[in-house]
Amino acid sequence: MSGDKMMVWIDQDLCTGDGICEEIAPDVFEGRDDGLWVVKEDARYFGSTLVFDAENGDGHGPEGSRGVARVPDELIEDVIESAEECPGECIMIEPYNAALVAEGR
Repeated sequence: MSGDKMMVWIDQDLCTGDGICEEIAPDVFEGRDDGLWVVKEDARYFGSTLVFDAENGDGHGPEGSRGVARVPDELIEDVIESAEECPGECIMIEPYNAALVAEGR
């Protein structure tokens, strides 16, 4: 199964809006209208797209520490590189947690 090893979220208070995360891993990070970035689960890997941007409606979930996205196995190295290169040090990586997935949906 894809996304069974790592999860990621962005601390919006630390995000500088640089966007290097989306440059490195566009299938995991997405820019918002306010210039900050959020995480997402792309349909290419998970069947449907879920953006953790605190917007209402289908396809959206909570942001920040409650908006934890699964990382596709093939993108783990890209997400780690994104976290290492992030000038705001706002990309938080966590081990996979099935309870968070169930809670966030």
